Amino acid sequence: MYSADEPNNPFPLLVVIVNYRTPDLTIDCLRSLVGEIASLPGTRVVVTDNNSGDCSTEKIPAAIANEGWDNWASFMPLEKNGGFAYGNNAAIRLALASSNPPPYILLLNPDTIVRPGALKSLVDFMNAHPQVGIAGSRLEDPDGTPQVSAFRFHSILSEIDSGLRLGLLSKLLSKWVVWPPVPQETCQTDWVAGASMIVHRQVFEQVGLMDEEYFMYYEEMDFCLQAKRAGWNCWYVPQSRVVHLVGQSSGVTDTKRPAKRRPQYWFDSRRRYFLKNYGWLYATLADLAFAFPFALTKLRYLIMGKESSDPPGFLRDFLRNSMLFKGFT
Repeated sequence: MYSADEPNNPFPLLVVIVNYRTPDLTIDCLRSLVGEIASLPGTRVVVTDNNSGDCSTEKIPAAIANEGWDNWASFMPLEKNGGFAYGNNAAIRLALASSNPPPYILLLNPDTIVRPGALKSLVDFMNAHPQVGIAGSRLEDPDGTPQVSAFRFHSILSEIDSGLRLGLLSKLLSKWVVWPPVPQETCQTDWVAGASMIVHRQVFEQVGLMDEEYFMYYEEMDFCLQAKRAGWNCWYVPQSRVVHLVGQSSGVTDTKRPAKRRPQYWFDSRRRYFLKNYGWLYATLADLAFAFPFALTKLRYLIMGKESSDPPGFLRDFLRNSMLFKGFT
């Protein structure tokens, strides 16, 4: 386990992987890191476990020992399942308190497979651009198809577009669409996916750790917004390629299976994001900006006989959790 008493040997990167009942995925992710460790000598990897209550606490440490990874990887069991931010912060907090904190910390999902050179590309980019606080990889399917990995912040205009889903309107609101076309080149963006996100240590020292009031979803967006407000840039680095098995770790956003009902924590996170960062009036308007157009979209689909890919009962659940009904709670 990474310790605050870590010896004064310089190392360029700390990788944090949060496991929750995905030991096989986590082990595959660690296996993909072997070549990256060789290209970045001294890199450390910490797997935190959010009290999985399954075989994770046996399988992952055993794999680390049996594969000979214990000179760069360690396992850190946690006392509860506190969510994505909680699991990452546990390892980051120890690293920052050490006598030799790393210059960069990479958040990496367990449902990822790192392509050769992915980590070194991120570290090289950060070294060459000291004004950049956060950078994200190009996430892709196993066949190389790119996934949207560079995003814009949510806003009232983006919520209208997300709800109405009309091509003409999306063109008019193209500057505010949260999921823009996948960039082909390195570029600045509002926020990047937490599935593979490198952060300059000074960002954590200046703005603090990720907000643990988010259980899952919106926390990396919130963190990138805090960093931007503190003067740090966020960039997308497509030279760093990482396979992302979407939704395999959470089961929520798996596009290969029928949509599941959206969990309560997703709605809680969305409401927290708007309330915390923009206030109750803006949060209420954002709810209205999505709900009314979305209801029109559902009606349009019904008239056209078109099937929706939305989670079951999404409109009802959205309204029940909106500012209109839940307010500040």
